[in-house]
Amino acid sequence: MTGLPMNQDLPFDEEAAPSRVSTGDLPEPPEIRALVTEVYERYRHEDGGAVADYIPALADASPDLFGIAVVNPWGQSFEIGDIDTRFSIQSVSKPFVFALVCDTLGYEEARVRLGVNSTGFPFNSLMAVELNDQRTMNPLVNAGAIATTSLAPGATADEKWDAIRQRLSAFAGRELTMSDEVYASESATNLRNQGIAHLLKSYERLYFDPDETTDVYTRQCSLEVTVHDLAVMAATLANGGVNPVTGETVIGPGVCRRVLAVMASAGLYELSGDWLYQIGVPGKSGVSGAIVTVAPGKGGLATYSPPLDAAGNSVRGQLATKYLAERLGLNLFASVPAAHPS
Repeated sequence: MTGLPMNQDLPFDEEAAPSRVSTGDLPEPPEIRALVTEVYERYRHEDGGAVADYIPALADASPDLFGIAVVNPWGQSFEIGDIDTRFSIQSVSKPFVFALVCDTLGYEEARVRLGVNSTGFPFNSLMAVELNDQRTMNPLVNAGAIATTSLAPGATADEKWDAIRQRLSAFAGRELTMSDEVYASESATNLRNQGIAHLLKSYERLYFDPDETTDVYTRQCSLEVTVHDLAVMAATLANGGVNPVTGETVIGPGVCRRVLAVMASAGLYELSGDWLYQIGVPGKSGVSGAIVTVAPGKGGLATYSPPLDAAGNSVRGQLATKYLAERLGLNLFASVPAAHPS
């Protein structure tokens, strides 16, 4: 018996014949609010990890900062802590730029050009590029993310940057701006990303000028957000691509599910398997200390806390997300025995 080849997509038109979905609902708002407060108090004094310092502008972040936000499919938000603090989006931008490229090229063409498989290596690994024939591997590690940025719509670097900023702003429901300080700091220290871009170019897996692509990618990572912004962005992915606050359709549901699939398999780099095993929800972390998670049909969760573990993931963010995934019923793999229909 022959299965569906891995290089082919599902043999039906999703728009003409949409498939059924398997989703549930979050608890009632008072319970969500109580749980968000509870988990904040539980982990606010956790002192593990260290603030990232390989990007100088990030090193000054206070290790005491901690914010949590949950946004449901109706745009209601449940927030606590440092929810108004602005920080650079960093790698959390990757799935949203991937969504833009999928929307532009089609998600099958994006898979062919970028790949969707995990590397098993750290986010900035050159070895992963050299050892894998596909080179980029997936859009959530740096090599794949830089290639993704090179595919953003536009004939010039400025046009690509405008397309990225506008689409991420639509995800957030407000106009996002770039931190000049973070951009300057990263531009002075991004030699590794420049090297990755040129290496990809040599393998014909970059689709725009390598230096200009690296610059746009650096601007992309320097966009300023709050933990509330990220929860709205995650809730948009959870809501079939419709921003629950503005009502704007940002991407289609067909793109949405592909983005979430890659987040589930590669969102926390070499620890993505552990993340999925313990938490069971698509997620994405960033070196600034943010983590976003998406529960399809239920809502988006975002945390912000700068101290990171050795793999570059927020210590408090992981603890809070694991706790809320259990208590809010976010785990995609959780089930209970069905009652007999008698």
